[in-house]
Amino acid sequence: MATPPKRHIIWPDRYHPSRCPVHVVNEWRIQARAETVWAWLTRAALWPTWYDNSQHVLSLGEHPFGDLALGSQFQWKTFGFGIRSEVLEFVPHERLAWNATGFGVDAYHAWLLTPQVDHCHVLTEETQTGWGARLMHFLRPHRMSDGHDLWLKSLDIVARRGEPPQL
Repeated sequence: MATPPKRHIIWPDRYHPSRCPVHVVNEWRIQARAETVWAWLTRAALWPTWYDNSQHVLSLGEHPFGDLALGSQFQWKTFGFGIRSEVLEFVPHERLAWNATGFGVDAYHAWLLTPQVDHCHVLTEETQTGWGARLMHFLRPHRMSDGHDLWLKSLDIVARRGEPPQL
């Protein structure tokens, strides 16, 4: 039996790693079902309860914040900066991506979940452009990669506990 091809992030042209000065890749093996990992990842209003690098996640839509969906718009703080985001890719239990714009930064953060027999493989990649992104990457080149490692480790911890609470 042939090995299936490795899945990869689908980049919008403007955010492709070849066009952005900052690109980080993080992977983690989460001991939970992909559906559970997905539920925690898409329930963005709960991020601050388990991911220390996320604060003040608020919906910019007309309705109360539920799970993320294609086109969901939200604002939040990460790495100490205010960010506005919109979900640009959404394939349930498989692919999630949003843009992130703030003072001096334009970013694209993508997630790819691959179910395995006894775990879920999670790949997350982010590209950034803008003077602020360049400056922060120059001053602290591992900051984003370390932050994403924390996000994945924290996601692993909560996913192992089971499904997130309903909002």
